[in-house]
Amino acid sequence: MANLRQKIAYLCSSCGDDFPKWNGQCPSCKEWGTLSEFKTTGKKNNKALEIRDSRSLNDVLNTNPGKRLGTGINEVDRVLGGGLLAGSLILLGGNPGVGKSTLALHICSGIKRKALYISAEESEEQVALRSKRISVDPDNLFLSGENDLEGILNHLERIQPDLLIIDSIQTVMNSQLDSLPGSPSQIRDCGQRLLETAKQKNVAILIVGHVTKEGTIAGPKMLEHMVDTVLYMEGDDRYDHRLLRSVKNRFGATHEIGIFQMDENGLSEVINPSEIFIAERSMDIAGTSIYPSLEGTRPILLEVQALVSSASYGTPQRNVNGFDYKRLGMLIAVLEKRMALAMGTKDVYVNLVGGFKVEDPALDLSIISSIASSTMDKPIDQGVVICGEVGLAGEVRSISRLEHRLAEASALGFDTAIIPATNMKRNIDKLDLNIDIKSVRYVKDVFQLLF
Repeated sequence: MANLRQKIAYLCSSCGDDFPKWNGQCPSCKEWGTLSEFKTTGKKNNKALEIRDSRSLNDVLNTNPGKRLGTGINEVDRVLGGGLLAGSLILLGGNPGVGKSTLALHICSGIKRKALYISAEESEEQVALRSKRISVDPDNLFLSGENDLEGILNHLERIQPDLLIIDSIQTVMNSQLDSLPGSPSQIRDCGQRLLETAKQKNVAILIVGHVTKEGTIAGPKMLEHMVDTVLYMEGDDRYDHRLLRSVKNRFGATHEIGIFQMDENGLSEVINPSEIFIAERSMDIAGTSIYPSLEGTRPILLEVQALVSSASYGTPQRNVNGFDYKRLGMLIAVLEKRMALAMGTKDVYVNLVGGFKVEDPALDLSIISSIASSTMDKPIDQGVVICGEVGLAGEVRSISRLEHRLAEASALGFDTAIIPATNMKRNIDKLDLNIDIKSVRYVKDVFQLLF
């Protein structure tokens, strides 16, 4: 008993954070009456330190490092940078019901290798029923409802899988720690142990994580730093498509996306996403334009809609879906100051069709053109795509990787592209594309071409 020291801490039942003293309001999540007392025992770890031998770079290269395991799902392989890398630790987050567990089961089925699925939230029977519903291949897939970390590692040692799925990290606990599952100390310790296991056993581990109401992975930020790849599953209840987005990837490109469609049979790949987002586009109606977006290395054509009407109240409304609200205000100011369009008494509504969210400033020119089209009640030709960043002086600035955007637009039958004049200096005009390229320097030049 001399090695044990007992102390009191207070755990928040809402966010899982712990504090040395009680507060009526949680300092982290600002919820009231959520702190409860629990006792912790400091235990000395007498385990002998295991020292690993160092290896020369030539020895490592001769063992064929970087060999990837294909998931059988092209969209997942695209986001991961070519497939699962042995010894990597991957974190998958997303809102409840978005399809994280379904995607994990599809990956287990697609690798055609031995996989261990740890479902700490559901029973093995529940996972089996879902697997049957979405037609998951049962061969080489092992299920367990274990939530104790030591038990999970024992299963891993016994089965020796190529892929380990943890669903979810917030429900896994280390019984040696005197804290509840989901607390920062539990997530930190379990994440570190899984990281060590992935590197030592050379097994790929996919961790499913809950997200907070702000949309970030629940638990300490340290969890995202220790893993090799962070993926987010995004989607809206109003739409049946899902986006798998990479925000961190040590072995591939970041901000790459994969697109899926959710139905009763699970997730299916979307081969040509541009056709989904512009399939129901509005023809010959003022206030719409087509923007060639670029997500990672994938070009996607999106329909931009704008509606301008007289303000019914004293303060005009400014509403936008899928774009930065403050940047929209800047574009409206450019229209009023540089193009002499009276916007001070107008309500402006902007929407990216399909629930897509874009942060690329190359969307500026398409949005400002749609707003002007609705204001003047003059439709934009349906065969035109528009892209370019707009500055405060009304100038159109260059954008990146324009050739990929134009190639996608040309493949889908668009015959005209309005682009920044600066990009023409980069030999864009020498590309062998079946599309007429119009270069512009100022927003007023765009309006002369369109209207």
